[in-house]
Amino acid sequence: MNTPLYIDIEILEHAKSLPIPEYQTMGSAGMDLYAALAQPLELSPFERCLIPTGLKIALPVGTEAQVRPRSGLALKYGVTVLNSPGTIDSDYRGEIKILLINLGTDSFRIEHGLRVAQLIIAPVQHAILMPKKNLDNTKRGDGGFGSTGQKSDS
Repeated sequence: MNTPLYIDIEILEHAKSLPIPEYQTMGSAGMDLYAALAQPLELSPFERCLIPTGLKIALPVGTEAQVRPRSGLALKYGVTVLNSPGTIDSDYRGEIKILLINLGTDSFRIEHGLRVAQLIIAPVQHAILMPKKNLDNTKRGDGGFGSTGQKSDS
C-alpha cells in the first residue's frame, strides 16, 4: 500500500452537512465529490451548470487534482463533467466547482448531497520544451486519429 498524502481541506458553510470525500474501497482511484446546493436545480438536456462542492484544498507542489465524471451518472442519465478531466492546480485555493452537462434526453435533478464527480490526486511532471528542426522518426510517424487501426492483428 502507498503511503498516504496528507492534504489540507477547508469545508465551507454550505457543505458542513456533507461527508468529507474519501475512498469508498481500498482499490478506488477517486473520492466522490458532493453537490453543496442551497436548493435543488434541474439540468435540462444539453444544458451545463457549475456545481459548488463547498470544499477548498491545498495541494502540495508537484500534484494536481483531477475532476472526473461518475460512470453511473453518465450511463444512466447522460450527465458528465464537461471539461473532463478538469484540473485543479496546486496553487489554486478557491472552491472546487464541477462543470456538469446533461447529454441525456431528460432533465436531471441535482440535489444537495448528490455525488456528482470524482476527485483523483495525481503527480505532475514539469517539462522543458526543447525546439528542434526535426524530430526522430518512428514507425507510426505522423499517423493520427485512427491510424493504428480498429482491430487486433491476431
